[in-house]
Amino acid sequence: MTKSRLGAKANALLKNSSSLVAAGAIGLLATTAMVGPANAEDKSVKVGFVTFLSGGAAGPFGVPARNAAELMIQSINSGSVPAPYNSAGVGGAMIDPIFVDENSKQKNADYLKLVEKDGVDMVVGYISSGSCKAIAPEAEKAQKLTILFDCGTPQIFEEIVTDPKYTFRTGGHATMDNVAAARYLEQKGVDLSKIAGINQNYAWGQDSWRDFSESVAQINTNASVSTEQFPKIYAGQYGSEISALLTSKPDVVHSSFWGGDMEAFIIQGSARGVFERSAVVLTTGETAMHRLGDQMPDGTVIGARGPHGELAPASELNDWFRKAYFDRFGTFPTYPSYKMAQALLGVKAAADKAGSADQDAVIGALRGLEWEGPSGKVTMALANGHQAIQDTAYGTYKYDKDAGKAVLVDVVRFPAECVNPPAGKISIDWIKGGFEGAKCE
Repeated sequence: MTKSRLGAKANALLKNSSSLVAAGAIGLLATTAMVGPANAEDKSVKVGFVTFLSGGAAGPFGVPARNAAELMIQSINSGSVPAPYNSAGVGGAMIDPIFVDENSKQKNADYLKLVEKDGVDMVVGYISSGSCKAIAPEAEKAQKLTILFDCGTPQIFEEIVTDPKYTFRTGGHATMDNVAAARYLEQKGVDLSKIAGINQNYAWGQDSWRDFSESVAQINTNASVSTEQFPKIYAGQYGSEISALLTSKPDVVHSSFWGGDMEAFIIQGSARGVFERSAVVLTTGETAMHRLGDQMPDGTVIGARGPHGELAPASELNDWFRKAYFDRFGTFPTYPSYKMAQALLGVKAAADKAGSADQDAVIGALRGLEWEGPSGKVTMALANGHQAIQDTAYGTYKYDKDAGKAVLVDVVRFPAECVNPPAGKISIDWIKGGFEGAKCE
């Protein structure tokens, strides 16, 4: 089978990614599919991409990220991204991709295969915080440039790799999401007297609830926690947890559920009245708003782990990205797609600045770099220039029956320095210290 026929087949499967069978097939095809106009005589940079290509996280998260990678690779290689990214390649080199399924029980072995056997020049990937906790130390040990494009736990650079050289994260971490969620509820006059949480029982869920509940405690010193639920990730059924939420009668329910877990909770919780009895804030809810449509209850507070998707600011680059993505895949990009595009444009900006895609050159240029993505300005401001901050936003969900589409209303934007800790500060210490140094104007 030729590469062009293989790529066409992969595209067809990607457009039907709600099927787990299709997603699994993508995982098989994507590892060999070549994207972009690079040929044997071109200088190339081999990049390993790791994202969920099968399992419950593939449809809402992994495949949209993989789609964005495919689009951006072709566009960067051909020089068709709007200025200042309209030169072909990264530092003059064509991106040569290898795709790997994050839905694996041997993540470290998969990573080492990319580095040692496949000979990649860098790795871009990882959605799950559990994956990133395992891979960040591996990247430092292997001395391989690794770009974490999504995973959210602040532990990565605050506890696990405290002096990074080879590991970067080009999106904001979970502290930003949860401080902003608390500030949004305060601004909208939501009663914060009694709060409850339902979050997955691993680093992402635990850190998200910690940061949200402690942020609320700073805003309302009389706030109390009525219940905190930590079901196992990918549990899928939340009957007992929903009963606890209903019994405890909170004013606000917070959830950092993502992917299939979030969609299951929305359907099960709304059927039992959770969304009617409490204000519900979903820090990753943007990925589900179009997938679920009118199954998402009006009034739900929605985040996108940054100013992504429906919360992205207007710009020529954002307009181009949304149109190019829609024209190719028949749907608009959600935040996993934005964050993948953001990571690749960061790599391109660094390589172009250095004039080379060589690992040391990219590392030197990416550290502390500032660039524009479809979601606006990104600044590598934390962890000695290895961790990004950016503005963020929240909105309230409404299904427009006349237009037949989901929209966000009452959108509030927060400056990066308002919702992220200053450089050198541990996130939870900054929150408990009353957000000292926050700049919210």
